[in-house]
Amino acid sequence: MNITISGLLIPFLGTMLGSGCVFFMKREMNDSIQRALLGFAAGVMIAASVWSLLIPAMDMSEQMGRLAFLPALAGFSLGVAFLFLLDKITPHLHAMAKMPEGPKAGVNKISRTMMLVFAVTLHNIPEGMAVGVVFASFLNGGTISSADAVALSLGIAIQNFPEGAIISMPLRSEGNSKLKSFCYGTLSGAVEPVAAIVTILLTSLILPFLPYLLAFAAGAMVYVVVEELLPEASREEKTDICTIGFALGFALMMVLDVALG
Repeated sequence: MNITISGLLIPFLGTMLGSGCVFFMKREMNDSIQRALLGFAAGVMIAASVWSLLIPAMDMSEQMGRLAFLPALAGFSLGVAFLFLLDKITPHLHAMAKMPEGPKAGVNKISRTMMLVFAVTLHNIPEGMAVGVVFASFLNGGTISSADAVALSLGIAIQNFPEGAIISMPLRSEGNSKLKSFCYGTLSGAVEPVAAIVTILLTSLILPFLPYLLAFAAGAMVYVVVEELLPEASREEKTDICTIGFALGFALMMVLDVALG
């Protein structure tokens, strides 16, 4: 049980530590550091999606023989579709960060801050579900071990660190206090343990659908990487630092998943 509780809180800790960067850095994050962190986070999430979510989803469906890929394919497609619709409803993070303040600066600043936190919170729900799904499988004697579940939690925490920093730093640059920026950044990750706990509590209902849910989480995370992280990290054709960060993140998550599993 201690492993489960720790595993559920690790991703939230990653967001909190990342948001804490606002206390030690200038108002704006160095562009190269931001690109490297985004690329690193993207590599971590792609590796986690493959080793911790898609492969276990297909392993759970091995009784289907050569059609074992179908639940993973269906779940993955639904995850991508879900985030696609979500992005149509909520503005993109980088677009919100560049919104002009206009004549009513106070109103726009509050609106922009709330929209930013709201959008990130929505994007964090699938990640919380992913953690909840893998721990639900572990607790019910599935194919996922405690080490596999912890590896995914660590991977998401690593991804959440730069995300927390990338949220809190723009909020600080808008004129918010360091403490307020930290709190908003931290709160954006609070939904993850909540979503994970709700998922575990619904284990009896979701157990038959675990392969689909694992793949759903993978699709959602891959969509965030392709739609948000990589374009922001490689804008203006400055791709070198992003590529290096991606490779390091992918390699680290691959090692963590295989070594701990």
